[in-house]
Amino acid sequence: MSMAVASTLRSLARRRPRLRLPAAPLAVPGARAAFLSGAAEEAAADAAASAPPAPGRKVLESFREEFEIGGRAIAFETGKIARFANGSVVISMEDTHVLSTVAAAKSSEPVRDFLPLTVDYQEKQYAQGIIPTTYMRREGAPKERELLCGRIIDRPIRPLFPRGFYHEVQITVNVLSSDGKQDPDVMAANASSAALMLSDIPWNGPIGVIRVGRIDGNFILNPTVDELGLSDLNLVYACSRDKTLMIDVQAREITERDLQAGMKLAHSEAIKCIDPQIRLAKRAGKEKKEYKISLISDTSYEKIRTLSEAPIQEVFTDSSYGKFERGEALEKITQSVKAKLEEENDEDSLKFLSKAVDTVRKQVIRKRIIEEGLRVDGRQFDEVRPLYCESNTYPVLHGSALFSRGDTQVLCTVTLGAPGDAQRLDSIVGPPTKRFMLHYSFPPFSINEVAKRGGLNRREVGHGTLAEKALLAVLPPENDFPYTVRINSEVMASDGSTSMASVCGGSMALMDAGIPVREHVAGVSVGLVSQVDPTTGDISNYRILTDILGLEDHLGDMDFKIAGTRKGITAIQLDIKPAGIPLDIICESLEPARKARNQILDCMDQEISTARAINDGSAPRLATLSFSSDALRKLLFHRKKIEQETGARVSVSDGTVTIVAKTQPIMDKAIEKVEFLVGREIEVGRTYKGIVSSIKEYGAFVEFNGGQQGLLHISELSHEPVAKISDVVTVGQVLSLMCIGQDVRGNIKLSLKATLPQPRKKKDLESKGPLPSQEVGWAAVENMPSLGAADAEPSSSKHEDGTTVEPPAFSTPSVIIRSAADCDAQDAATGPKKRAKVAKSSPRPYKAPHERQEVRTATAKKTPVATKKTKKVKIEEPESNSLETSGSEEVPEHIASNTEDLKQSPVNFRSGSMKLGDVVTAKVYQIRAFGLVLELSDGARGMHKFEVNGRKEFEVGQELLVKCSSFNAKGIPVFSLVD
Repeated sequence: MSMAVASTLRSLARRRPRLRLPAAPLAVPGARAAFLSGAAEEAAADAAASAPPAPGRKVLESFREEFEIGGRAIAFETGKIARFANGSVVISMEDTHVLSTVAAAKSSEPVRDFLPLTVDYQEKQYAQGIIPTTYMRREGAPKERELLCGRIIDRPIRPLFPRGFYHEVQITVNVLSSDGKQDPDVMAANASSAALMLSDIPWNGPIGVIRVGRIDGNFILNPTVDELGLSDLNLVYACSRDKTLMIDVQAREITERDLQAGMKLAHSEAIKCIDPQIRLAKRAGKEKKEYKISLISDTSYEKIRTLSEAPIQEVFTDSSYGKFERGEALEKITQSVKAKLEEENDEDSLKFLSKAVDTVRKQVIRKRIIEEGLRVDGRQFDEVRPLYCESNTYPVLHGSALFSRGDTQVLCTVTLGAPGDAQRLDSIVGPPTKRFMLHYSFPPFSINEVAKRGGLNRREVGHGTLAEKALLAVLPPENDFPYTVRINSEVMASDGSTSMASVCGGSMALMDAGIPVREHVAGVSVGLVSQVDPTTGDISNYRILTDILGLEDHLGDMDFKIAGTRKGITAIQLDIKPAGIPLDIICESLEPARKARNQILDCMDQEISTARAINDGSAPRLATLSFSSDALRKLLFHRKKIEQETGARVSVSDGTVTIVAKTQPIMDKAIEKVEFLVGREIEVGRTYKGIVSSIKEYGAFVEFNGGQQGLLHISELSHEPVAKISDVVTVGQVLSLMCIGQDVRGNIKLSLKATLPQPRKKKDLESKGPLPSQEVGWAAVENMPSLGAADAEPSSSKHEDGTTVEPPAFSTPSVIIRSAADCDAQDAATGPKKRAKVAKSSPRPYKAPHERQEVRTATAKKTPVATKKTKKVKIEEPESNSLETSGSEEVPEHIASNTEDLKQSPVNFRSGSMKLGDVVTAKVYQIRAFGLVLELSDGARGMHKFEVNGRKEFEVGQELLVKCSSFNAKGIPVFSLVD
């Protein structure tokens, strides 16, 4: 039994399946660490079979057309960038690339009764490898240049859209890269034309746009930005194959003949851009789409013309109508026609009523002008409207002028500022700043309308830039006139050509502000009315109109604005309404414009013909100073303090300091403050104000010129010998010193005596001995009243600018005339005095420079500084009889200084002989800050105080006729001038 059971167990053990385990990995370097089982291998094979295929290489089919103008290669390319746009083209010239795209609204019905064409031109800083400096580090609202470039593109393109095409179209231009050599605006206009050719939008193009410059009389095609800086012509010309579409000119008084030659050359070269666009459109262009055109039916137009033509003719026959009266009469006619159409329930005619009435008015006016030779206001074709010119309209402004031509009126004002006020230009080409700006404003009240004022307006920016370019040609160079200039042109009333009125008013305002412009600039607008042959489309008859009205501009074919001087043209802007005008007619328009411009210039010259003196009005004062880098750092630290204390504006730029002040006293104070805190380059012969910092036996050290140290040697203190330097100057005293050189140790040598008048020689003084019958005498110094005495108080005086300055205490000399007996009695009472010891060493000989050149722009007024420091004084008589003050009695040094001026010779004067009202002849002995020391014929001396706003220009030795008006407290006669 047991054996049976054992055999059964052995058989079960043999049937039991065995579990296979994977072998352990081999410990061999570089061998794989795992082995896949059969199931894992099958899963990997399935995953490999279901993996996506590798991406293929996308092929962008692009088309390219190359051509050459003026020796520069230009290329159009499409198909590589912006493939979803209706039309896109990249134009390239060297390393400058510009992308232009076109898109149209998807709606089949036009939403407006005009062409809503929008051109957005963008210049982003990445095109020149720069991060914007704005707070958000990104571009903001469109800049003025972007708006102007958009107008350059819009103006030649708009007239070529089909009549009645009112679907919304948007052209977007992006500058992709710029090398700074080429201005991208002309390239953008050509790229936009090519993009319209590639799109399915109906457009009667293409066009060609080119820029022409002139250097040394030679025309240059597509000049670089650097070449434009040397050019006297900047002509942007756009045309179709046979007609002119747009002209924009900035020039430096170019003649009409030279301009015609430049335009003809531009036309022949601009058409080279047309054929490459046609070839590119054939290779990659879309088929033109059928858009719905909004045109009135012939039946409806004839019905409206029949109802309105006769009343409209009556309105335009009467030349007494003004602008608004004529408009009201025409509006009544429109309302009467509308009432009749509403009675007939003619919906189709009502839909196009305003357009149809406007067309009838246009035909009536054009027929009267061409066939009858009659303008709307009854003028001749070449007649200018009545003119009115007025300068200095508002004297408180820096400059102002009012200009009227007919009903058009413009007020122009000029504001002057510092160089730091210049406008910053974040353009990828051109200068970084602009120092001359003209801002044109067209408020709604100028046409008696109500409208909301917004931000930058394309029309206002365009008109202001045109007037700015016209005036820029006559402005003085920046080196001669460093001010920043801003003109505001405020349109007060508008009836045609307000931009040209801004040129005339701006020119007069510049002269009124004292800006030395060479001559006046005037502008006028020329119009065109033409008849077209319906079979050929060519102009069969035309009339050129000078100084067009607003209505003639609206109903005519051309608005040709031309500005310039008597010598030539400075700016031009041509806008047209038809699909081009022959160049010959445009050239013919230049001559009537020149004649009208000269008539306007004659009227402007009668009002103001030369620039006023800039300091006569309220123009600010401007001074430019140059400093070292160390001084500039110090000035930046003190700039706020200087501005707060003086009221002037201080700006630092490129190593130059510019100070702007409203008045000359403020300017003088600011310059003195800047030079005292910062210092200037030290020049020999120039006077500086300094403070005594320390005193030595041999001299004094003076801190001046922004912290620099100079040595005032004892021999340079006075023309007289000085025994002890502390008797003359004290620490902290403010002195006006002259730099006379540098010693062997490198110290800057300063001199006080060089700023003092030369004393009279002793021999000359002794030769004027006392007359036999005259008694002379001097008062003892110790008996002189102190400065605090009421009778010694000086009265304040005023400068011409109105600032009050306290006179120094030495304006009243401490000398009194006495008789000889009085002097002897006084000497006996006071006792004998010791003779003062005089230094044996003579003063160092000094020869002052004969010519001193002032280096700064505006000189600060040197006002005397009264100091309270006192010192011992010694007075010597001509015969070596000296009086010395006691140690306890001290006299202010300025009194001592004036005392020495009056002690050189005895006063020969009869006691009591001079009376009030006596008229005598006196010579100017010395010129003080607040008056004159006069010497009479007998050697006696008196004084004359300067009067407010009185005469202050005198010379030493000059003879004057004076009248004794009073005696001061010391008995000194005070004289007044006799006319």
